[in-house]
Amino acid sequence: MNEQYQEEQEMEQEALAAIFMDDFVALNEEQPYKWSIMLEPIQDDPDANHVGLKLIVDIPLTYPEEHPELNIEITKGLAEDQIEEILNVAKEEVDANEGMPCLFSVCEAVRGWLLDNNKEFDGSMYAQMMRKQDAMKKSNESKEYESYLTKTGPSQTEIEEAAVHKRRAEGTPCNQETFNAWKRKFESEMKELEECENESNNKKKEKNAIDYSTRKTGYEIFGSKTGVLDLEAMEAAADLEGKVTLNLDEVNEDLFDEDEDLDELDFDSDEDDFDDDSDEEPDI
Repeated sequence: MNEQYQEEQEMEQEALAAIFMDDFVALNEEQPYKWSIMLEPIQDDPDANHVGLKLIVDIPLTYPEEHPELNIEITKGLAEDQIEEILNVAKEEVDANEGMPCLFSVCEAVRGWLLDNNKEFDGSMYAQMMRKQDAMKKSNESKEYESYLTKTGPSQTEIEEAAVHKRRAEGTPCNQETFNAWKRKFESEMKELEECENESNNKKKEKNAIDYSTRKTGYEIFGSKTGVLDLEAMEAAADLEGKVTLNLDEVNEDLFDEDEDLDELDFDSDEDDFDDDSDEEPDI
């Protein structure tokens, strides 16, 4: 049983370290664990934070069955008399998550309180007085509202909001019935998504498809540019060309000069001009 508690605590420690990063510090590496979490109202703009604190958490060996011990160290802009109010906010969140890991919810509740009270505090008597007046005003408003609910009862809207808040806090229980319902819904959504993708792909294929029934062949394209080709006529012309004979009676003899005899031409007359043994340098 202790191993089960330890495993849950280690998983929560890993989750808190991933969420809060450098703002989370494990003060004790072994059981009983002790953690420190730095909290400020605005994460993205540190200069806008006028208040801040460290939440110190002592983890019992049987947590989350047993409640954690919470303490607060002020780091910026808060008064000592506000510590009790912040601890009450944190403990209410622990009670709302009875028997479950709750520290992230506690941190968010405390951060919400810090955001509502993110005001500059210079430590003067006037600042302390104004802060007490604001606290008294909020307390009176809360008491008046509780008195109103006692007399008239909650409205239908408030009942529905409370039910929604409870469902969010508790979550949906995972059992065979809820899992089967989720599985059917998931498979239906995936099937619908697959059908939409297939329909989209089919439309793309139809759009990009080529109609080969009306597409011209290479022969037809060539024929349209050079005229209609008659293969039989071309073959007949080739056969006729092979059968053509030379008719000597039709040769024009005037094209040939009988006085010129190629055998009598002297091709060696210029050999002396290129005598390699000559010592004379050519004129350049």
